[in-house]
Amino acid sequence: MPKKTITNRNWTIMVYLAGDNNLDSAGAIDLNEMKTVGSSDQVAVLAQFDRAGGKGATTRYFLKNGTPVAKDAVQTLGETNMGDPKVLEDFVTWGITNYPADHYLLVLWNHGAGWDDANLYQGDVFSGATPPVSRKSQPVASRGAAAGVKPISFAQARAGIARTRRALFSSTVEAAVKQRGIAFDDQAQDFLDNVELKKVMTRIKKKLTRKIDILGMDACLMSMMEVYYQMRDLAEFSVGSEESEPGDGWPYDRILKALAANPAMTPEELSKTIVTQYLASYKASDSVTQSAVKLAELPGLATALNSLAKALKGILADAALRTALINARAQVQEYSRPYDDYCDLLDLCQLLDAGISNTAVKKACAAVKQAAASAIIASGYKGTAVNNSQGISIYFPKRKLSPLYKTLDFTKKSSWDEFLVAYLAGLGR
Repeated sequence: MPKKTITNRNWTIMVYLAGDNNLDSAGAIDLNEMKTVGSSDQVAVLAQFDRAGGKGATTRYFLKNGTPVAKDAVQTLGETNMGDPKVLEDFVTWGITNYPADHYLLVLWNHGAGWDDANLYQGDVFSGATPPVSRKSQPVASRGAAAGVKPISFAQARAGIARTRRALFSSTVEAAVKQRGIAFDDQAQDFLDNVELKKVMTRIKKKLTRKIDILGMDACLMSMMEVYYQMRDLAEFSVGSEESEPGDGWPYDRILKALAANPAMTPEELSKTIVTQYLASYKASDSVTQSAVKLAELPGLATALNSLAKALKGILADAALRTALINARAQVQEYSRPYDDYCDLLDLCQLLDAGISNTAVKKACAAVKQAAASAIIASGYKGTAVNNSQGISIYFPKRKLSPLYKTLDFTKKSSWDEFLVAYLAGLGR
């Protein structure tokens, strides 16, 4: 692929709709939202949609305004596994080859689980209620269900997670219960995890010969330090939610209308626009969050967090300071169960700064806030349940540390996991 493609198009939008699960009808709605604006000479709007069921064909679309959806189909692939990294790579390669542009927005649309997609399968017990089609977390019975609770299938479990569990990729069912991710495919019983996402985005960067401009995650719980740090060298910006997303997800009609009115938007401007339009599309009581992050700033934030981890580990031997730390953790902004092990990073720093009388901790918190201010370019929320959300969350478990946590780039860079080990050990009797 040439390093510079001559084109008059400003943007190509690529939406990867992994709908082979209980989000099938939501995918159809979002396709029609995109069509209210559609493509133009300046903006190409593409989608790949895998429908639910074994006979649900996967179709690629060049979406236009004023035509039936079926008329916008440009390629039919048959049944695919949207949880396979190669399928995502092929879609993006097709998009950038056939619809070249100055800038690219890739949206991963499915269930989401932040960095960790394993805890539901490690003995947690939930009810087996059938969920509505939404992105909110729904209770399911796991392998470790108590006596009298009938276990449900892996596919049913994932369907029950709804959009809170938009994981990405894995190779087998057994691997799936050990990893984490975003694009669930119920027929293939597969999904994309964050490690695989990094690999496929690395290959996409090589083909494009540069970073993709915006990686959007129309999924739950993906605005995390751990998730974004994996992508720090692979995209310029990323947009996602700290909290679970409601069933409507992104308002594609609003976003594309704004872009059509100003197709010369920079990647930073479009990232901010997505946040603004997302929040504007929900009511004050909907409990939603959305933020945009400049990924090149994350190494600085990781360095600051490394210092914070060391400072917090250093106070654990002091009973009064340890109690103050426990109190801060008890009050911090959390996100949807069973993911209340995710908390807002800046709210945590504010509570630590206010409650812990230790110079090293205060200095480290100030450094985290300063680094985060450079990384988070737009952030907002609606709803009192999330009113301490400030743009990016971090893993801070209350009971036990996932053994998978050490596999992430972030934990290899920082001492945050070492602090968590020491903190959780101190909570025992």
